[in-house]
Amino acid sequence: MTAQESVAEFAARAKAWLADHMPPIDPLDPPAAPRDDEASWQRARELQKRLYEGGFAGICFPREYGGLGLDYEYQRAFDEESLRYEMPLILNTPTFTICCATLLDTGTEEQKRQHIGAALRGEEVLVQLLSEPSGGSDLAGVITRAERRGDRWVINGAKTWSTSAFAADYGLCLARTDWGVPKHEGLTMFLVPITHPGITLRRITQLNGSREFCEEFLDDVDVGDDAVVGEVNGGWAVASRQLFHERRAVGMGSEFASGAGSEGGHTTPVDYAALAEKTGQADSERVHELAGRALVHRAVAEQLTEHVYRSVRDGRLPPAGGTLIRLFHAETVHCEMDTSLAIAGPAGVVGQIGDGLQTGLRYLARQGVAIGGGTIEVARNVIGERVLNFPREYAADRGIPFNQVRHGQTR
Repeated sequence: MTAQESVAEFAARAKAWLADHMPPIDPLDPPAAPRDDEASWQRARELQKRLYEGGFAGICFPREYGGLGLDYEYQRAFDEESLRYEMPLILNTPTFTICCATLLDTGTEEQKRQHIGAALRGEEVLVQLLSEPSGGSDLAGVITRAERRGDRWVINGAKTWSTSAFAADYGLCLARTDWGVPKHEGLTMFLVPITHPGITLRRITQLNGSREFCEEFLDDVDVGDDAVVGEVNGGWAVASRQLFHERRAVGMGSEFASGAGSEGGHTTPVDYAALAEKTGQADSERVHELAGRALVHRAVAEQLTEHVYRSVRDGRLPPAGGTLIRLFHAETVHCEMDTSLAIAGPAGVVGQIGDGLQTGLRYLARQGVAIGGGTIEVARNVIGERVLNFPREYAADRGIPFNQVRHGQTR
């Protein structure tokens, strides 16, 4: 790219390059890329490598870490052109939009150069190791521990609901390094290799049959000081930034995504016209009203993403404002899944409905968007306390050393 290249010139160059180098697809019927299939991840790495070699990887990441260092307008222009081509979309979350974005904000220069660069070249997949079997949405209450032994950190504990960890190379792992201070003050974030012999990884089978999520058991996983992200006992600051990026990513509002569009399969937007036609309800006023309401939600979600992004960037909203995108995304998905099942009726339970849309299975998975990226209840708390400046709700463990907090006890 030349220093004077405009957005329009960049888009024209991207259009020509995409036509010559990326596989064309029908954007209304993209090829499925199941996240629980290792072949999908290998394919995504190959496509990402093509983007990097062509000079279109990491459009909004700084040039010194392998990106192009351009504004979001350039990424949006590229996204528009790339909708008609196969893209490595499964790398967006959590690799680029969450993990690499967090390293960009909080990592050392070496971590940024090594891991952001490797991800942009298609050589690394990064995941989050945050949630634990013993905890719900209280992320600061993690009990995975990291202890200093000589010149190494040794991590022991368990993590769960780790998105696509089976396909990853490294994970951002939050662990407790000081038990004698309040829970938020004794945490440290580590970048751990998933292939470490001390990590036992197991796949989780969900209600809809997907095995995308994993659980990990960490037994004497040793890492050096170069694995610490941010400061020792400063892990909550890193985790907070990570959650900021996660909530924006879940709401499809990150500038660090590598392309846009549907991953195919269960992620393809509902085609209400086709669904109504297949179920013999094309002329139903009730179906028109239901579909119209869902499509309005979809349109508002797209507009909200743009509005919140610009407002946070310009300082009119605090960074926590990104949670608005995450919350409304969940509301929109719920509305769309409820609507599609209401239209399909019994046919959505016993078989496939138009264009391969498995209405019933998608409905079973609808609650996932209310949990991933922090529950919608937590999202409402964040909006209330950090955007609207409402008083914080009472917490019995606030300010108390973590080793004095009662766990799993009844009165």
